[in-house]
Amino acid sequence: MMERAAPAQELPPAIQHVLSRFQSMGREEKMQALVSYAKRLEPIPERLAALDRTAHTVPECQTRVDLFSELKDGRMHFWADVNARQSPTVAAFLSITLSAVNGQPPSTTLAIPADFVSAMMSGLGLSAREVGLNALVARLKREARAALDSSV
Repeated sequence: MMERAAPAQELPPAIQHVLSRFQSMGREEKMQALVSYAKRLEPIPERLAALDRTAHTVPECQTRVDLFSELKDGRMHFWADVNARQSPTVAAFLSITLSAVNGQPPSTTLAIPADFVSAMMSGLGLSAREVGLNALVARLKREARAALDSSV
């Protein structure tokens, strides 16, 4: 079933801010922002690095990405382990997305619109990456849904 994008006024402010910022940029500005954000991806904590990665790998992504999540005090926190030097676009996308959803309730992650990836990446000529990036968003949402369901 295809998700519909929420109207802008229904988006959580953190998601709306990210979308508005990227939609207002030209191609060169977006590319510069991606390079900058790729360097800011938060490293995973040692306690997570020691875990078996099998359950945390996002297989739909061409690039190896291991995604971890925690729910604490009603707020989600996500970490992604990706080689930013080999895949700066993926690292940047994750850095931007995680900066919008970390520290927020699971509902913020669940409110990411279906067209988030295409809106963020439009005009960059990286459409081949969209399948993997959409898979990453889907994984974030599954983790948020599971956290929400387990906290009830």
